[in-house]
Amino acid sequence: MVSINYSAREVCCKIVYYGPGLSGKTTNLQYIHSKVPTNTRGKLISLATEADRTLYFDFLPINIGTINGFQAKFQLYTVPGQVYYNATRKLVLRGVDGLVFVADSQADKMDENVESLANLQDNLVEYGYNLEELPLVLQYNKRDLPGVLTLDELNARLNPRGVPSFEASATLGKGVFDTLKLIIKLVLDRAKSSSATAVARRQRAAEPGAERVAAYPHPIRRPEQPAAAAAAVATAVAPEADTAARPYPGTDTTRFRKPATSSLAGSSAGELPAESLGRSITPAISSVDPADSRLAPQMAPSLRRRGDTRKRGFFKRVFGIK
Repeated sequence: MVSINYSAREVCCKIVYYGPGLSGKTTNLQYIHSKVPTNTRGKLISLATEADRTLYFDFLPINIGTINGFQAKFQLYTVPGQVYYNATRKLVLRGVDGLVFVADSQADKMDENVESLANLQDNLVEYGYNLEELPLVLQYNKRDLPGVLTLDELNARLNPRGVPSFEASATLGKGVFDTLKLIIKLVLDRAKSSSATAVARRQRAAEPGAERVAAYPHPIRRPEQPAAAAAAVATAVAPEADTAARPYPGTDTTRFRKPATSSLAGSSAGELPAESLGRSITPAISSVDPADSRLAPQMAPSLRRRGDTRKRGFFKRVFGIK
C-alpha cells in the first residue's frame, strides 16, 4: 500500500523486481543507479555472494520529483533468485505496491521462469494480495544473446493475461528505464484511483440527510404469545400453592385443617362476578372472634430446656441479691 506522509508531504512507494536466479534483477538496479542523478538517488545496498548472486536483497531509493506538492519517493527492491531463499522473498514482498517480473529469454531457462512466476503468486496469496490487482510489468531480459525465444513464445508461457511487457538487455541498458517508467506510472495511477474512491466515500458519508446506521438497528423483541399459550406458560412457571398451613412445632394442628366443604367449592374466580365473590368472603371474615385464643400466635418451645436448678445472674451473685 502506498505510504503517504502528510506532515512531510511525501509519497513513498515500494517496487519489487522478481524473477529466477541470474535473470538480471540486480543488473537493472545497478544500471538505474549509474544513470540517475546523484541528488535524486540514494545509496545502492547490495548483499551478494562471491559468485555475484544476491544473498539477501538489493535496495535502491530514488526520488522522481514533486507531484501535486508531494515528494514522490520510490524504493526499488530485488529478491534472491535461489529457491532456498523463499523466506526472504516473502519478507521483501510485504507491503509491495508494484512488481517487475524479470524473465530470462533463453530457451533453457523457461522452466525456471514458470516456476518463479508460480512462486510469486503463492507468496502473494499468503499476504492476501492478488497478482491480477497489483501493477505488474514483464521484462524479457537478455534479448542481446543468440538463440533466445521469440516474444510470442514468451507471452504464451508467461503472459496469458496480456500485461505490459518490454524487451530488455540490462547490461546494455536497453528497456531498463522503459520498464521503470511504466511501473511507476501504474503505481501512481492505482494510488490516485484509491484516494479518489476514499474521498468519494467520505463525501457520501458527509452528505446532509444521510442515514447513520445504529450499532444495533433491530432491537430484540419478544414475540407476542396468544392468551392460551401465555396462560400455559404462567401455569408451568408459577410455584405450587401450599393448601395446608404450616403450624409452629408443638401447637394444636387441628385448627389448621382445611374445612371439608366451602361455599366457593366448584366455582372459580373467573366464573363468579366480583360483587358476589366479595359478598361471600365478607361474612366469613366478620364472623371471626378476635378473642379466640387459638388464633393468637404461640411461640415454639425451645429445643433444649434448662434444668430445675436455676443459676443466679451476674449482679445477683456479685451483690448478694436474693
